[in-house]
Amino acid sequence: MAELTSMQQRFVLHWGEMGTRWGISRTVAQIHALLYISGKPLNAEQISESLSVARSNVSNSLRELQNWGIVRKTPVQGDKRDHYESLSDVWEMFQIILEERKKREVDPTLALIEEIMQEAKKAGKNEERTVERLRSLHDFFTTTTQWYDAIHKIPRPMIKEILKAGGGLAGLNQSTKKSNKSG
Repeated sequence: MAELTSMQQRFVLHWGEMGTRWGISRTVAQIHALLYISGKPLNAEQISESLSVARSNVSNSLRELQNWGIVRKTPVQGDKRDHYESLSDVWEMFQIILEERKKREVDPTLALIEEIMQEAKKAGKNEERTVERLRSLHDFFTTTTQWYDAIHKIPRPMIKEILKAGGGLAGLNQSTKKSNKSG
C-alpha cells in the first residue's frame, strides 16, 4: 500500500483516539479507519506497514474487528494472502456496532440488575434504598432497550429520515414549551 496521505493520516489518528474514548484499542480503531478509507481490500502486511504496527497486533485487531462484524475477509484474485475490508455503509456499520454494544454491555447489565433486585427483595428493609435505585436503573434500561428494539425493526431509509428530522423535532419541542407557557 502506498503511504497514507495527510488527510488519511489525520483521519486514522483521530479515529484511533475516538476508539480509545469508546473503550476500543487504538490499534483496532486505526485499522478499522484505514480499511474504511482505503477503498480496496488490504492484507495484514499492508496494514502493518501503513500504520507501523506489529504484524501480530494487526492479526489480533483484525480478529476483533471481524468479531464485531464490521470487517470481513475478502479474496483478491492472484493473491493467496487474506485481505480485509470494512463495511462501507456507515448506517449498517453503526447499526451493527449498536447491536454488539447492546449484547455485550446493556443485556448483561440488565440481567445482573434483575438478579440483584430479586436477592434484595429477600433481604428486606435493609435493602430498600438499593432496590429503589436498581428499579430506577432497571426501568431506564428496559425502556431504552424497548426503544432500541422498536427502532431496530424500522427500515434503514426510514431511520435516516427520522434522524434527519431530529432538528425539526427539537423545534417542535420548543414550540410546545412556548404554547404550554402561554396557554
